[in-house]
Amino acid sequence: MIKKIQFSNTARHGLARIIARSGLCSRSQAINWVRQGRIQVNGRRIYNPEQRIATGSSRIEVNGAPLLDVPRIYLAVNKPRGLVTTTRDEHGRATVYQVLEQSGLPWVAPVGRLDQASEGLLLMSNDSAWAAALLEPQHHVIKTYRVQIRGVPEPMAFTQMRKGVVCSGEKLAVAEVSLLRSGGRTAWLDIQIEEGRNRHLRRLLNALNFPVLRLMRIAIGPLQLGNLHRGKWRHLTLDELRDLDHAAGFSRTQKYVWPQGE
Repeated sequence: MIKKIQFSNTARHGLARIIARSGLCSRSQAINWVRQGRIQVNGRRIYNPEQRIATGSSRIEVNGAPLLDVPRIYLAVNKPRGLVTTTRDEHGRATVYQVLEQSGLPWVAPVGRLDQASEGLLLMSNDSAWAAALLEPQHHVIKTYRVQIRGVPEPMAFTQMRKGVVCSGEKLAVAEVSLLRSGGRTAWLDIQIEEGRNRHLRRLLNALNFPVLRLMRIAIGPLQLGNLHRGKWRHLTLDELRDLDHAAGFSRTQKYVWPQGE
């Protein structure tokens, strides 16, 4: 059931933040809407996205309609290679939103990223607070990757991966790494990392002279990619959501709403 968005009666927040927290759109979209004059507060049009609003006593309208609290959506997507993990791409490249075409879902955003050449498990949601908790480095939510590399590492190379290397002023390391199999000139590794810097594994492995040939994310915390086919998506189950909440130390203030038809 869609409800009026609820905040503390005394809380004051920036207008764009309030709109984004409703789950209606991204923060950047909310900023644009405010600047375009599409938002009214208590009958007055507001153009400053950072305008502080008394949320408990204010009537906010978007394009003349009351701002409602959109049911939270939590998706697992098996992202194919070749798609970028952005809402819109300035270079015209295909985005992960092609996977969701004709789904009829409300707006959702990627939780973290997978670069264009990578594939595998990607979470998408309109719950920005939940997404932020999963991405917070101090929460140590492990991401697991299956990686094919050129070359076969010796034990000392695995030690160096765990110890880390400095690339462009950033220390890049893995939490754990194991050799799955090797043959000829390539090897397959299972790698776990706690934080995902930009192109983290590609940069780390390249620095150690093991170019990445294929990179798949197969788990985020306790959530496994499983048998979800490439280019497909599904809703998270209640148990999966609870497990991810626990992994991220996320205290849920809103009841999980089962998708229609589930």
